[in-house]
Amino acid sequence: MSCAICSDRKGKRFCLAVHGRICPQCCGEQRELTLDCPSECPYLQQARQHEKPRQLEDAPPQEVFPKIELSDEFLRDREPVISGILQTLGRLSRSDRSLTDRGSGLVYEQVPPSLAQQALIEAVRQLLEEFRQVEREHLGHSTLKDAEVLKVLVLTLRLAHIHTSGRPRSRGFLDFLHQQFPAAQSSIAAADEPGSRIIMP
Repeated sequence: MSCAICSDRKGKRFCLAVHGRICPQCCGEQRELTLDCPSECPYLQQARQHEKPRQLEDAPPQEVFPKIELSDEFLRDREPVISGILQTLGRLSRSDRSLTDRGSGLVYEQVPPSLAQQALIEAVRQLLEEFRQVEREHLGHSTLKDAEVLKVLVLTLRLAHIHTSGRPRSRGFLDFLHQQFPAAQSSIAAADEPGSRIIMP
C-alpha cells in the first residue's frame, strides 16, 4: 500500500492524523507541520524524546522578554497564581483542539486573537480576578500587582518556548501542561495544595 500523502513510497506507518498509512519520510517531514498529530501518536511521542531541547537563549527576545528577572522568591511566593494560570491553559486546551502552542497566543504573534484565544484570555482574566477576590476576603486587600502578573505571563511564555517544537501545529507545551495538571480541579484550590510543583525554566 502506497503512502497516503506522497503516493510514491510504501506506507509503513498508520497515521492517526490522516487515518491511513504513510511513509516514515512524510511522517517526519509533515509532523505538526501539515499534520494535526494527536498527542497519543507513538511516532510523535518517540520524536519528542529524541528532539534537542529548545533553549531560551535561542529565542527571539520579543518572545521571552530576557530583561525581566524571575527570582526564586517570586516563583515561590506566587506559585498559586502561576499554577492557576498554567492549569487554566491546560484545561481549555483539552476542550478545544484548535488551540496549539502557537495558536494559543502564548507564542508571540501580532495577529488578531481567534475566538479560542479570546476565550483563553477571558479565562485568565477571570482567574486573576478570582485570586484577587480571595486575597481581599482573607487579607482585606489584594497584594497581586500588575507587574507580578506580567512576570507570571513571561514565565508562561518561557515555558512554552522550551516545551514546544516550534512547528505550526505543535501541542508539546499544552501536553506538558496536561501532564503537570492531570486533575480537573479548581485552579486556585489545586495550586494551593502541598503537592503542587512546577518545573521552572
